[in-house]
Amino acid sequence: MPSKTVIIAVVNKAYVEQSIDAETTMLDVFLESFWLGDDTRELLDHLLLVAVDQTAYDQCKFKRLHCYRLVTEGVDFGGEKVYMSQDFINMMWRRTLFLLDVLRRGYSFIFTDTDVLWLRNPFAKLRLNETEVDLQISIDKLNDDPQPEHNLINTGFYYIKSNNKTISLFDAWYSKKDNSTGKKEQDVLLELLRDGIFRQLDLQVRFLETKHFSGFCQDSEDVSAVTTVHANCCRHINAKIRDLTTVLRDWKRFKAVVSKYPKAALNITRSFSWSAHTGCQDSWNDKTIIS
Repeated sequence: MPSKTVIIAVVNKAYVEQSIDAETTMLDVFLESFWLGDDTRELLDHLLLVAVDQTAYDQCKFKRLHCYRLVTEGVDFGGEKVYMSQDFINMMWRRTLFLLDVLRRGYSFIFTDTDVLWLRNPFAKLRLNETEVDLQISIDKLNDDPQPEHNLINTGFYYIKSNNKTISLFDAWYSKKDNSTGKKEQDVLLELLRDGIFRQLDLQVRFLETKHFSGFCQDSEDVSAVTTVHANCCRHINAKIRDLTTVLRDWKRFKAVVSKYPKAALNITRSFSWSAHTGCQDSWNDKTIIS
């Protein structure tokens, strides 16, 4: 683990409290992945949970994690923020401002959504040389286009180093908040990328392959290489919990079979396939009104 580097995740009440329709919480599924992952348990010592409401903070302290209460006067971030609702967009921008402050304080970090499973230690797949890469960011789908601006970036998982260039990037990014009505912060960062800001700031950026940093938009086809699994391309928390729980079950079964039949590990790996993400696929048929 590089010095002055932390792992940051943001939680609210909807992510820490169990709903009537769910068997567990998003936070518990997230933490379970650190327990079940390869070389990931000790990383919890470096995880900072940023709670945007009091319930989330209380749950974090109860679990004896490293917790920070992020207060936004006059705003309730407690309930589920449906994808692309105005509350969802507001919470994403508040998160961006907080992360800018972390960079200004000289800390590099991995930011991870709590709907990302950590199946292996990601630092083994990241380039950690101080001068080599400023930002390493996940993408929804891997394409063969050599133009970086054609990648659909995903701000649900990235590793960023604190320096003048990355602080300038976040400054420029957050400055677009009030002129980006109806757009989430990820859309605005993609627009900045396509407008050439990475080149203007001389930012060295690496897009993380879905073989290692996968998601529901594009599964990793290599279970021997997959590092994280993100419940992207999904609309509701309960659907994410259901499908991520299934991913963990697939992972446990894979590890158990390989452990039992080590000589057949190669064949087991080749024949492995993830269960369908039916909960998230069905979530797009939900007619919930977005506020």
